[in-house]
Amino acid sequence: MGDGEGVLERTLRVLGCFTDDEPAVTATTLAARTGLASSTLHRLLATLVAEGLLTRGPGHTYAIGPRLWELGELSPLSLRLRETALPHMVRLYEATGENVHLAVLDGATPATTTALYVGRLTGRQSIPTLSRMGGRGPLHTTGVGKALLATRDEGWLRQYFEAPLERETVNSITTEPELRADIARTRALGYATTREEMTLGNVSVAAALPRVEGLPPIALGLVVHLARADERRLGPLVVQAAKDLHHDLRVT
Repeated sequence: MGDGEGVLERTLRVLGCFTDDEPAVTATTLAARTGLASSTLHRLLATLVAEGLLTRGPGHTYAIGPRLWELGELSPLSLRLRETALPHMVRLYEATGENVHLAVLDGATPATTTALYVGRLTGRQSIPTLSRMGGRGPLHTTGVGKALLATRDEGWLRQYFEAPLERETVNSITTEPELRADIARTRALGYATTREEMTLGNVSVAAALPRVEGLPPIALGLVVHLARADERRLGPLVVQAAKDLHHDLRVT
């Protein structure tokens, strides 16, 4: 916290305090996490609320405001990718009745990169999942993540494997040789699979799109219950949906 820190840096520190687990945070918690002086923090919070970037909630809490959401919707991930993908996701859902996920590769370095979910469709019969739009998932335990990993070159993968692979369930792949074998399988089949590697009882099938100019690497996938996981049927459906989406993205 240097003396030369500007308003933007302070604002980003405040916004970085909001998470999946804590979408609403008290001023006391914000002060503790940011280290900002009480007077500075309260002036900043007042400005952010006035501009709609934050909103006040019950129990003296703050949450992300409508203006910040509105600005986020102007991203190409929303305007171009998600809007173009929605009809393809609907068709995939109608053909399977299962959760449909749209994700992109996002991270400052390979070792910190994750799958960022930018679209999701689910129904009453779909199995519950941990994902949400705007949420993130590990690359090595999710179908979309593995599909994205299979698009990376050797130099990128070497850096990726410098970080440990965290275990999400007893079935998670956490060693480099095993994951490299899985990546090779994904490349050979044209789609990735996971079996209870992120959530017990869930299986995912996903395919990456060829590169689209102006967008990060993209993957489209399904999450289904283990009992309904017919990979031979679902794999081709996902691959075709990814091809169709890629075609439409190239002309947008």
